[in-house]
Amino acid sequence: MFLSKMASRIEDYALIGDTYSAGLVARDGSIDWLCLPRFDSGACFAALLGEPRHGRWKIAPAGEPQTTRRAYRGDTLVLETEMESADGVVRLIDCMSPRARLPQVIRVVEGVRGRVPMTMELVIRFDYGSIIPWVRRVDETLTAIGGPDALCLRAPVETQGRELTTVAEFTVTKGQQVQFVLGWYPSHESCPEPIDAVAVVAQSETWWQQWSAHCTYQGR
Repeated sequence: MFLSKMASRIEDYALIGDTYSAGLVARDGSIDWLCLPRFDSGACFAALLGEPRHGRWKIAPAGEPQTTRRAYRGDTLVLETEMESADGVVRLIDCMSPRARLPQVIRVVEGVRGRVPMTMELVIRFDYGSIIPWVRRVDETLTAIGGPDALCLRAPVETQGRELTTVAEFTVTKGQQVQFVLGWYPSHESCPEPIDAVAVVAQSETWWQQWSAHCTYQGR
């Protein structure tokens, strides 16, 4: 598990968002800050201000990456992080979907080279790390409820609960894509319907290109 590691330096974070809220993604594949459903809502991932036990979502190679490269797709907030380990190379694509009503965080793991063992760690703590949610799994859907807030994770990997943390181990080979979708919803409502994460990434890229096209600034 990754729980002993502290949060990254602030300058090492990249921003993803949907204009209603935003998350901060560290170079090691950990989302250490996220407020849902709005910027002024309580954080469900608050490791940025404390420790991993205060909430984060990390997806990374099981072995320590040898090199990490990342960049946005053009003038968008679709973030790509390439991690190279002794077993190969994987690409982690992060974004938040253009919002209709409810926010969703999209993470797609792509195999670039080799066969790479991966680890996922999801620590959900509502209200800035103070509320530990009630978590249950039905088929491929995991839900976490704490007071008025709820999160729903859909992923084609087997998860386990360990020390108040949801963990998973899986392997990605060249050309394979593993989709993760984490959506917020009011706890008195039902979990949002499943979506095609790869299609939503493409939609997000198009949406941000159209949004940034309105900017008149010239330069870096």
